[in-house]
Amino acid sequence: MEKNAKIMDEAAEEAKAQRKAVVLTAPLALEGGLAAEHRPPNLLKQVLSLFRNVRPGSDLTRFQASLFETPFMISFAYELVLSSLFNMPKSQLQCYGETVYCCGEDYLQECARGKSSLERFTSVVAWSLSTTRPAIFGQAPFNPILGETHHVSKGSLNVLLEQVSHHPPVSALHATDSEHNLELIWCHSPIPRFQGTSIEATIKGKRQLRLLASGENYEMDSPNLSIKLLPPTGADWLGNVRIKCEESGLQADLCYYKSHVLLGFGGSCRSVKGTICHSKTLKTIYEIDGQWDRVIRLKDVRCGEVTVLYDAKKAISKLNTPILVAPQKVWPTESARVWGEVSRSILNKDWGKASEAKRRIEEEERKRRREREMNGGHVWVAKHFSVARTKDEGWECWPLEQLVPPAPIIVPP
Repeated sequence: MEKNAKIMDEAAEEAKAQRKAVVLTAPLALEGGLAAEHRPPNLLKQVLSLFRNVRPGSDLTRFQASLFETPFMISFAYELVLSSLFNMPKSQLQCYGETVYCCGEDYLQECARGKSSLERFTSVVAWSLSTTRPAIFGQAPFNPILGETHHVSKGSLNVLLEQVSHHPPVSALHATDSEHNLELIWCHSPIPRFQGTSIEATIKGKRQLRLLASGENYEMDSPNLSIKLLPPTGADWLGNVRIKCEESGLQADLCYYKSHVLLGFGGSCRSVKGTICHSKTLKTIYEIDGQWDRVIRLKDVRCGEVTVLYDAKKAISKLNTPILVAPQKVWPTESARVWGEVSRSILNKDWGKASEAKRRIEEEERKRRREREMNGGHVWVAKHFSVARTKDEGWECWPLEQLVPPAPIIVPP
């Protein structure tokens, strides 16, 4: 009896320690959420000081510190170690995953419910818009270490991410929903360049959404990120996005842009215009117009009817924070565990402890890289994905397993 009681006590203590090691924070929402609450003082002065020796046109992908947060892992490198003052308490993999599993109105499941190919296609466009989240100037999630993972479930949707390359940064995502017969396979690699007064980042990689019941495969890309370093500072999603379905022959072309009202000043920096058409005839079916952080409307060009395609307030505000339900099943590579001590210290505003914990993780990562180089340039192999480069500087990733298993971290209903 005493032996059994001791074993149970030890198991309880182990579960308690594992639960404490995992730190989960509120998702980035429409209002900025957690990131806005942890903005360091004199941020602009600190950020500008980092760029004194960087020449315009420089490729920043080879440096080693994140400077700006975006949910698509824009890592901007630097030879110095970035202070934890610049970090929000979460990893880039978590930010990336949140765009899929954190959504107030479930636009993803709506894609599978459409009764016609056109109805499903417009739902995919709305869902793609819901993955656009505010980019916050001057604060960065942690730059994921090689092999880091993030595994979360929301209802029947299971999401798994892995950092499959560190230099350059490449993140892969696989999500499956057996109940709604859908699958996501994404691979993103940002290529940022310094342009003197701004940073322009092109997002390479493929994003696929598969609706298995209808046999439709949708491919889409991402807008680019533009970060202004001089007043007025800010980070905007700009550029063109194409969403295409070969099976239905439908195509959407969206343009993210900043509108101006007078002499180039004012206006909205989060505007979107576009069309949905038949890819072969290019005959327009719908026109799209609005702001991705407000409301985007759909106009039927045939009859002139206007409907709401996407409502950001419903989609990306008041989002639920993930919770840990099975601490003993959390992998050692889980983002919320790898960065747990750093995140907790940032939340407690203990910057010295946060910086020290962050330094240990980064130094261990450099040590592992040196060991691989000493062993004849041993190539690290991803655990959950097969990875390959493409001709256009991008990457492709294929999941090794057909289904993503349920996760020990869930998003509550």
